Amino acid sequence: MDPADRKTLAQFSDKLADFSQHLEKAGIAEYVEFLRNPSRMLMVNFFNGLARGFGFAVGFSLIAALVLYFLGYLARLNLPIIGTFIAELVQLVQGQLESYR
Repeated sequence: MDPADRKTLAQFSDKLADFSQHLEKAGIAEYVEFLRNPSRMLMVNFFNGLARGFGFAVGFSLIAALVLYFLGYLARLNLPIIGTFIAELVQLVQGQLESYR
C-alpha cells in the first residue's frame, strides 16, 4: 500500500470515528431501541396525549375565564350598545354555570 492510500485510509478512519462519536452523542442507539419496543412507545405516546389534553383543558379554561372577566368589566362600564350585548352574554354564561351546580 502506498503512502497516499495510507493517508487517505487514516483520514477516513478519523472521520468514521468522529461520525461514530456524533451518533453516540445524538442517542441514536437509544432511539432505535425505543422504536423496537412498541409497548413502551405506546405507553409514552399515551401519557404524552394525556398531558397535552390536560394542558389544553387548563389553558382553555384560563383563557375563557379571562375573557369572561373582561366582558363583565366592559358590561359594568355601561357602554351604550356593547354593554347591553355583553351583559346579556354574561348572564347567559352565568345561567349555564348555575345549571351545572
